[in-house]
Amino acid sequence: MTTTLPITDVKTLVETAIKAAHHAYVPYSHYRVGAALRTVDGTIYGGCNVENAAYPATICAERTALVKAVSEGQRQFEAIVVVTRNGGFPCGTCRQMLYEFSPHLRVIIADLSGKILHDERLSDLLPYGFGPSELSK
Repeated sequence: MTTTLPITDVKTLVETAIKAAHHAYVPYSHYRVGAALRTVDGTIYGGCNVENAAYPATICAERTALVKAVSEGQRQFEAIVVVTRNGGFPCGTCRQMLYEFSPHLRVIIADLSGKILHDERLSDLLPYGFGPSELSK
């Protein structure tokens, strides 16, 4: 079930993600991504993508926000907004990292103007995901 957030909270998440995208370091792809991850207590963590000449060392905006939140002790999340110029979705690695903590996370995709293009659950974007519960089976 997708979490219900007031439209003002969704707008705040979108604005935070857009601001984060402006900080992206993208000298190679020129593809800015911003993310805003909301915890169940309402705290918001922004993140941007940071590229590196050694491409595997690049980190996505979604993982930046997630790592910031986890490093501050957060473990429960209800929504993430991801913004790009054309409504790109989180990559597979980001989906897996987010799934670790919140399989039913609400994922809102918007463009850099703030237009919402998609609103889905993470479990729909990563069907049959592998999470902590799989290790106990």
